[in-house]
Amino acid sequence: MTSVESDIRSFYDAEIVGMIHEKYGIPPKEALSSYLRSETYAMFVDPELEMLEFSPAGIFDMWESEQVTGDPRNSLYLRRDEHV
Repeated sequence: MTSVESDIRSFYDAEIVGMIHEKYGIPPKEALSSYLRSETYAMFVDPELEMLEFSPAGIFDMWESEQVTGDPRNSLYLRRDEHV
């Protein structure tokens, strides 16, 4: 991973943790821990999935969907093409 990719991932991490904290009131350290342990994060860091093309809001939607349904793939952000 290049330093640019590392910087981009750090940006995403901060944005998503901020969204979790803001929406759910989870303290930032707990929000970060929840995100880093999630399947969403594992998908995000998988270079084959090319998730850097998604916005932080899209990744957050995946995380949120994972929390509710148990699977980030249930995110409307990912499934939007199925409904067009």
